[in-house]
Amino acid sequence: MDEQTAELEAKRAILEALESLYPWMKPFRSRPVREYASRLFEAPASGLVPAVRRQALDKLLAVIRKAAARWGLSADTASEICRDLERRRVLQTGPHLLLLVDPEAYYTHIFSMLGLAAHGCSTYVSYAVSTVSIVERSRKGPGWLAVDGRPINVFGLSRSQMVGYNLLSGPGSYRFRMVPVEPDAQSDALTQLRDMLPNIEFQRPAHAVKAANQVLWPKLFGSRFAFLQIDDEDIADLVAAHLSDPDSWLRASLLEEPTVASNVLAQLDRLATGLWSGWLTRATDFFWFYHNGKRLPLRLAAGDLIEPSSGMKVARFTALDIVARLADRTLIPNFLTAMLVVSILPGVRVLGGSHQPVFYPLMRHVVHRALDVAGVAPDLRQALATDGVSGAWGHRVIECDDDPLERFLNDPIGGAHAVAQRLGATPLAEACGSLKSFVSDASWLELHRRLGRGMITAADDEWALS
Repeated sequence: MDEQTAELEAKRAILEALESLYPWMKPFRSRPVREYASRLFEAPASGLVPAVRRQALDKLLAVIRKAAARWGLSADTASEICRDLERRRVLQTGPHLLLLVDPEAYYTHIFSMLGLAAHGCSTYVSYAVSTVSIVERSRKGPGWLAVDGRPINVFGLSRSQMVGYNLLSGPGSYRFRMVPVEPDAQSDALTQLRDMLPNIEFQRPAHAVKAANQVLWPKLFGSRFAFLQIDDEDIADLVAAHLSDPDSWLRASLLEEPTVASNVLAQLDRLATGLWSGWLTRATDFFWFYHNGKRLPLRLAAGDLIEPSSGMKVARFTALDIVARLADRTLIPNFLTAMLVVSILPGVRVLGGSHQPVFYPLMRHVVHRALDVAGVAPDLRQALATDGVSGAWGHRVIECDDDPLERFLNDPIGGAHAVAQRLGATPLAEACGSLKSFVSDASWLELHRRLGRGMITAADDEWALS
C-alpha cells in the first residue's frame, strides 16, 4: 500500500469511527461544510428548563458580561452577546489560547462563523483553554508561530523559560518580541504582524494573547461578528461565583453533599480500567494547583486538596478555601469542573477537537452516574438524559494549508469573508483534509479497532449521554 492510499484509509477509518459514535453525522460527509456547521449551531429544542440550569446559565451570562466590559465592549454589545448565547446555547471550546493568525485557531473561527451566520447571529463567544503549556511540543503551541513558513518565538523566551511553564504562569513580564529562530528570517510579514500586536508588557502570557486577539479580530475577521474570547481565568471566576452562593447547586452538591465528589472520582477510575479507557483520565481532582509558574495535579483526600509529590495540603475542599485560591489564581478549575459550569449545568452545547467528541460524553456519563449513585439531583439527571446533541466535533473540522497571515496581508478587506465563502461550499470530507490530528493519534486507531470488533458500541451505557 503506497503512502497516499494509507493516508486515505486512515482518514476513512476516523470518519467511520466518528459516524459510528454520532450516526447523525453520516449524511453530512458529502455535503458542504457550512451545512454541518449550521447543524451544530442550531438552538436546542425549547422545553421546561430545570431551576439548576436556569441558575447556572444566569451565572455564565453574568461572567460573560463582565468579560465583555473588561475588554472594552459596550453594554449594548455585551447584552447582545448574552442574548445570542442564551438563545443559541452553543460554545466553541476547541482551540487553545492561540493567536488568531495561528491556522489552528483561524480556521476553527471560520468554521464557527459559518455556523453562526447560517442562523443570523452577529456575536461570537469562544472559550479558549489556557491551562496549556507555552510550548506544547517542538516549536508548537502558544509560544510559537510560523511566519512565511519559518518558526517565530512569540515572547522571545528561552527553552528553559517555556518548557514546563503554563500560559497562566506569572507574575512576570511578557512582551510580543516575535523573534525568528533563523537569523535571516526577518520579513515584511513579520514586521507588519509585530506592528499590529500590543507593544506593552503583560503579567501573564495568557493576558498577552487575549489582548492581542481583541486587536486582531476586527483586522482579520471584520465587524460582522462582535467577538469575545473567554479563558480559564473567567471560568475560575464563574466557579467562584457558584461557590460563593449558598444556593448554588455546585456548592451544595459537589462540595457539601458527602458522596458526590467521591462518586465522580470513583467513576473516573472505573472508566480508566474499562473498554473506554484512554479518553477520560483522572489527571487532577477538580482543580489544578499553580505554584512557581508550574501547573501541578491535586488529589482529594479526607476533605483536603493535596499536592501528591510533596504531600502539601493546598486547600480544604470547602467553598471558603477554594474561592480564596481561585481569586489569587493558585487554583484553576480542571476541564471537568469547567465543563460542569459552562455546559453540563447550564445546558450549553460545546464544540471541541480531536479528543473532546469522545471524552465529553464520557464526562457527562460520569457526572450522571455519580448523581444516580448518590441519589441526588433527579431534575438534573433527567435533563442530562434528554439533552439533544450536547457536544460535537467542531474544532479542526477545516484543515487548510493557506497561511491566514499571508492571506490577510494580501487582502486585508475581504480575506476572511472570501475564505468562509470558498471553504463553506466545500464538502465536509474534503474540507477536513487529511485529519492529521486524528490519524496521528494512537487513541483513535485503538478506538476504531474496538468499534470494529464490537468491544464498544454507541449503545453502551457509557455513551448514552452523547
